[in-house]
Amino acid sequence: MRSTRVLAFGDRLRVLIVDDSVVIRRAISLALEDDPQIEVVGVASSGELALQKVDQLNPDVVTLDVEMPGMNGLDTLSELRKRRPNLRIVMLSSLTQSGAEVTMEALARGADDCASKSSGGSSISESVATLRLELTGKIKQFFHFGQPVVSMAKPVLAEGRPVPSAAIEAVVLGISTGGPTALASLIPALGNRFDLPILIVQHMPPMFTKLLAERLDAQSQLKVLEAEAGMLVESGKVYIAPGDFHMRLQQTAKGVEISTDQGPKENCCRPAVDVLFRSAAEVYGKHVAAVIMTGMGQDGCAGARSLWAKGAPIFAQDEATSVVFGMPGEIVRANLADQILSLEEIPKALLALNKRPKL
Repeated sequence: MRSTRVLAFGDRLRVLIVDDSVVIRRAISLALEDDPQIEVVGVASSGELALQKVDQLNPDVVTLDVEMPGMNGLDTLSELRKRRPNLRIVMLSSLTQSGAEVTMEALARGADDCASKSSGGSSISESVATLRLELTGKIKQFFHFGQPVVSMAKPVLAEGRPVPSAAIEAVVLGISTGGPTALASLIPALGNRFDLPILIVQHMPPMFTKLLAERLDAQSQLKVLEAEAGMLVESGKVYIAPGDFHMRLQQTAKGVEISTDQGPKENCCRPAVDVLFRSAAEVYGKHVAAVIMTGMGQDGCAGARSLWAKGAPIFAQDEATSVVFGMPGEIVRANLADQILSLEEIPKALLALNKRPKL
């Protein structure tokens, strides 16, 4: 696991931009150059040149184009991982089917995160503003500025309530940066013995969530699918919220049903973990377990408060195995975690819940 580096006061993150388009390279440079904590130390127009410049410039972060002539983004990523295992790499792609497919492969090969090159604007200034909003947080999420965050890696019990012991009927899970790789470890580890439904919010744009579901389905004995409005929640199935749609649960005469909507973003996210968690608290009460895993920001913390108040068990991934300890760290600091577990321990905890007798 790549460590989260602490930067001293006044230090700036050194970023190398790799893209075959001079327009994109310029737009990314403009998007990043106004941030006082980021320094663009160089640009490269090809994978071959990127490898040379990484050795020359020693960047902290590389933004890497997915599709380039010659040495493409995937090959460049693989070579960078061999040479610089601790280098942070953010893949940039267009919001197309082919771009999404290659990006998913890049995440599986060890890229730390991904971002869209889609400008979303009709002018250069709008395009730069969109890139700035998309990229700066993703670049800075891997670093602490100033004093390091105190590690809280040992399992603890949330104070103020007894150990949750109710029978569990479903699992809700929130995850972001580092999610595809973590889920590829977690879901297959459950084997075919897990008969609770799992509902997942993974922060990803449209197309990516469908591809993620297909990849996990191929790797797992459980059925994994991208959720759709009107689906009934069934035992032993894994549902991933569709990109750009919130996923909610509601009790109907037929059973628990999934609904999706494009309501306002929460925590700058859609889908948002908080939305799923709040609805799960209303539908299941204490009979649902929540898992908050690797990711940037605080999405999931407010929803976890609703679940905690109902008596639902809450698990947080530990710092040592998280790519980014933002989301689980917020749960821990808010004293909402019943247990803090490593990535390897999470499937064991879920399988233990699976064995609780149904009431």
